[in-house]
Amino acid sequence: MKKDQMPSRLLTRRRALIAGAGAVGAAATAGVLTAVTVDGPAAPAAGPQAHRPVTSSAYRLQPITGYGPPHAAPRRTLVRREPLLRVSGRGRTMVLTFDDGPDPRYTPDILDTLAEYDVRAMFFVCGEMAVGNKNLLARMADEGHVVGNHTWSHPLLTRLTRRQIRSEMERTCDVIEDAYGERPEWFRAPYGTWNRAALQLGAELGMEPLSWTVDTLDWTTPGVRSITDRVEHGAAPGVVVLSHDAGGDRSQSVRALRRYLPELLDSGYRVTVPRRHYA
Repeated sequence: MKKDQMPSRLLTRRRALIAGAGAVGAAATAGVLTAVTVDGPAAPAAGPQAHRPVTSSAYRLQPITGYGPPHAAPRRTLVRREPLLRVSGRGRTMVLTFDDGPDPRYTPDILDTLAEYDVRAMFFVCGEMAVGNKNLLARMADEGHVVGNHTWSHPLLTRLTRRQIRSEMERTCDVIEDAYGERPEWFRAPYGTWNRAALQLGAELGMEPLSWTVDTLDWTTPGVRSITDRVEHGAAPGVVVLSHDAGGDRSQSVRALRRYLPELLDSGYRVTVPRRHYA
């Protein structure tokens, strides 16, 4: 749609985005244990799409709305108390992340949209979904996206033993390495709920924890406009956006991405993926 054809509502939204769309509220803050800088690999290439049976765990359809440490978990489970999110905001950069997939019903459409705008994103995959859709992980690798570990079956890690947590992580690492070509460097706890064991085991497996600052709440299926507004109103340098490409009906997430991604880019944001910070 051309500028002179846009409704006044969209033009107002565009101006708000250009102005910075406000600061990210502290109540929405979650994040990473280490600083990261954002950059992106080479341009994407076309890849295959899969249409296989989906084996999404039922309990992922209504996830807990939790941002994890430092406020959503008991203090005794924390490794440290300082704010966890420290993402570089230089250059008006933002990071888009998608959890719970890959799902052959929705992930290919998300990848198509990202490819159309030459944008890379992060996909935190569950092993039980990845094992039957390895071709989608291969496509993510070909197109320069980052694949992270979201456990095997999306359990609440605070209810598991250390051995169970390791198994959830390690099995998923193995599937990612087989399909994506590299072991994951990033880990996201289901429901955003970490504890000491999860952080320690993730580190032992060579992964950094990454959470988010803007939650689209797309799992509640609030409507395309609501998802779009949450992203655009939360837009700011260094923001990490949480969406989902599996775990339920994600058609709204697919359509919302098509709306807000070009708006972010037109407003001067650079949407890319983080690189690990090495001291």
